[in-house]
Amino acid sequence: MRPARFHQFAIDTLPKAPDVQAVEDGAEAGRPYSLHVTFTNGSQVWVGITGALAPGEKHTTDEQPVHADAPAEVPYPPLFNGGNVTPVSAAAYLAAAVANTGNTEILTAEPYSDDAQNPGFGVTFHNGAKAFCLFTHTGRAGQTRGSRAYDLQGAF
Repeated sequence: MRPARFHQFAIDTLPKAPDVQAVEDGAEAGRPYSLHVTFTNGSQVWVGITGALAPGEKHTTDEQPVHADAPAEVPYPPLFNGGNVTPVSAAAYLAAAVANTGNTEILTAEPYSDDAQNPGFGVTFHNGAKAFCLFTHTGRAGQTRGSRAYDLQGAF
């Protein structure tokens, strides 16, 4: 699944996760595929989406989706700690939300390690394509993205 289709898929399906209040197009200059996710406590995360084509695919050809078994449903990990969200808990929660969609194109959805340079999660598809979902900004309830560019708070 290429970034454009994954972007729309995420907007349509992530709000079905229990602690996701809303997902909107977070497009900003230079990042046509990004999400603005708001959790039920008002915490927010902006996610930039990039991808890697399936082996042998070219941008000039149509993508070739492969359908197989969807990932097994996983329990949602804890999202809130003392009423706040951390980048690590958000990444684990959103990866579980993607895995739990039942999408038969998805092979795996996993958070990046706790010590990754950029927090977020990755999705691998059955055709070998990948989506990289990196957190670019975070915000507490009511905070706007423009308050401090590229601010990734430890808890929000």
